[in-house]
Amino acid sequence: MWPKAAFAAVQKSVRCWGRSGHGLKARIAILREASSYLVICGTNPLPKGFVGVADEKSTLPSWKAVKAALQSFDRTGLLGLVQDLYAVDRDNQAFLHARLGLGSDQLGPYKAIISRWICPDLMRKQSVSISKAKKAITDYRKAIGQPAGLAELSIFYCEEAFSLVESCAFEDERYFVGLIHMYDRAVQRVLDLPAAERHAYAERLGRLRSRARWVGWGVEDEFNSIWYEAGLGD
Repeated sequence: MWPKAAFAAVQKSVRCWGRSGHGLKARIAILREASSYLVICGTNPLPKGFVGVADEKSTLPSWKAVKAALQSFDRTGLLGLVQDLYAVDRDNQAFLHARLGLGSDQLGPYKAIISRWICPDLMRKQSVSISKAKKAITDYRKAIGQPAGLAELSIFYCEEAFSLVESCAFEDERYFVGLIHMYDRAVQRVLDLPAAERHAYAERLGRLRSRARWVGWGVEDEFNSIWYEAGLGD
């Protein structure tokens, strides 16, 4: 059963919605008044399918508001919510697989995103997006953030970038600046690993440095500087 205040608010919104003479702002105000009981009641007092639009001045809900709303959920309700989030977006699926340690290749979905955006098929008119490729690494860090996984994804980003520039005459200053920054991050993440785990990653970083000599844009010089400052050449 709904609390009386919530039920009265819905009745008021429904009655007023159908009256003539109410402009858009008035209707939004009525809707917001009724919807304000969402967190208070721990349920949605509006009829199923009832959709409202917030005005420009409304602020986005914070985690505090979401946390308060979740207090009314039981175990079954929370599982249902997680199931809905899982079904609606592949990024959510990758997050949960990584966080819960599920599957044999937790890095696979993140690598697929990096490859798509940093080494697209230009012949098929696919576009490059440095930000979306980097976001895949950020998403992995938020999901689980294993140091070895972060090192792997950072190096993979660089390897995929070279695959693109070696296969076509691709020239974009921002792309190469992003590549240099990612190589630097990859080196730092390898150095964060225990010494026993660094060797294989260091070999791949060395091969990337060799590939940089054919790129131009100062990439080789920057890679060499990063490499030697990190002591990897010792």
